[in-house]
Amino acid sequence: MASGGLQLLGFVLAFLGWIGIIISTAMPQWKMASYAGDNIVTAQALYEGLWMSCAMQSTGQIQCKVYDSLLKLEGSLQATRALMVAAILLGLVAIFVSVTGMKCMKCMEDDQVKKMRMAVFGGVIFITAGLAALVATSWYGNRVARAFYDPFTPVNTRFEFGSALFIGWAAASLAILGGAFLCCSCPRRETSYPPTRGYPKNAPSTGKDYV
Repeated sequence: MASGGLQLLGFVLAFLGWIGIIISTAMPQWKMASYAGDNIVTAQALYEGLWMSCAMQSTGQIQCKVYDSLLKLEGSLQATRALMVAAILLGLVAIFVSVTGMKCMKCMEDDQVKKMRMAVFGGVIFITAGLAALVATSWYGNRVARAFYDPFTPVNTRFEFGSALFIGWAAASLAILGGAFLCCSCPRRETSYPPTRGYPKNAPSTGKDYV
């Protein structure tokens, strides 16, 4: 019963992490313009994401522009896109596999060992998806930090971490943690002992003595 509860908890955490990865991928706030310099007065906030760049005016109006061409983008941005999309697809596969192996589902009830292995396999896929998202967000964040501290970067073009990065880090952690909980439901191998050998029974005494 405890194993089933841990399995359900792992699935819920991993599923929430997968939803967070989707939200992080779609958000345009992967990096936001920094206003740490002196004498910088602006009436708008600038954001850049994986798919578009946005500008929010002081009036609250937001204008976004989708990137024109995929081939004109930086290779690192394209790789970040690919990793996040791969994490989403892997998470989708992990959901179907994990649901099949959940104890509360009636699929594959005849073979409990294979059913539990399906749950473990789904957990491994969730961990892989979380690692892909973690690598993508960390790589992107490292690029933002290096450009921020680069003395040759103009002050008015420096960016800081956006909210999408923090959501991506939290979502990747949830996916990895949930996948680890699913892997804890791995079936234990039972120790097999050789069959006991019976000892020959003595023939019943007939009560007759021979001399």
